[in-house]
Amino acid sequence: MIENITNTTVAKFVDIYSQLDKDKLDLINELYDHDVVFEDPAHRIEGQQELLDYFVSLYSNISSCTFLIHNVIEHDDEACLQWTMVYSHPKIEKGEIRNLDGMSYIRIAQDKVIYHRDYFDLGAMVYEGLPLLGKVIKTVKGRLGQ
Repeated sequence: MIENITNTTVAKFVDIYSQLDKDKLDLINELYDHDVVFEDPAHRIEGQQELLDYFVSLYSNISSCTFLIHNVIEHDDEACLQWTMVYSHPKIEKGEIRNLDGMSYIRIAQDKVIYHRDYFDLGAMVYEGLPLLGKVIKTVKGRLGQ
């Protein structure tokens, strides 16, 4: 657990995401404002119910998903959180456990998250795990690094 978090909503965010699974998705409603805006490299979602629907869909398609939060930087009603998502999907890498590093930026008002933006490599999450496309992407990345 991360220590020295001063904002109670940020502490709640860390706590909820550290235990989030398909059976605890109702915790989303405790954390997010009714009019929350959530963005990641593939989605823009507006509204608490729409965000809950997104998480229900996400967790119904994966075998497992947990978040490890490593670091938190706070300032007033904003925070950045560094994390690793540990997940497996039956259609990616034959369902093997994968790690994806990412960062979240959140804004808070009246003890609720009103804006949440995730930053991560969508290619590493999805495309690199697909049989044919993954090999092509890894080859291109390898050549770019030379």
